[in-house]
Amino acid sequence: MKNFKLIKQNIPTQPFLDQIASIANAWAGSTGRQDKIMVQREALAIPLRGLRKSAIGDRKRRDVHESRWTTGSKQYPLFVQFLKDFAKERNEILGRAKIVCLPAGKQVYPHIDRGEYYRVRNRYHLVLRSSLGSWMKTGDEEVRMQEGELWWFDNNEVHEARNDGDQDRIHVIFDMLPAELEAEVFRVHSAAL
Repeated sequence: MKNFKLIKQNIPTQPFLDQIASIANAWAGSTGRQDKIMVQREALAIPLRGLRKSAIGDRKRRDVHESRWTTGSKQYPLFVQFLKDFAKERNEILGRAKIVCLPAGKQVYPHIDRGEYYRVRNRYHLVLRSSLGSWMKTGDEEVRMQEGELWWFDNNEVHEARNDGDQDRIHVIFDMLPAELEAEVFRVHSAAL
């Protein structure tokens, strides 16, 4: 497979799910994903890291490289520590991150993540809950990711997801910049200012 790569298996998921369940109305705090991104309209999200709004300037949001922890991320210390540890292990720089819920019977419609931000980053999915496994298609390849698995996939290709299970599908979705690209990416942005 060229569009998917299984990175890790058997990651304990219950502590993460318990942390989400401990937060009252966790999924109601942010509706930007379903309100503003039509292909994502059926998905719910808890932002952990987002773009640094002060860095937008005259760029499109999809071209902003700078990221920051959200204020809400403080409620999710297990997620924060997992992301920090994985970035260190991979020698990559953490970008945007979110916990995403795709309710039973819902889908993420076919799309490509366009923009300079996505072009240079690796996209990862950690499957926390998916009763039948998480179906996803990228390019002409399909996978069914299982609970406790961490996958890389190429989000620069057309991709889509569907929850054909009977319960909410919950993933952590995050982006990382290979460390060897840091100087190039941030030097280019600095030069443009």
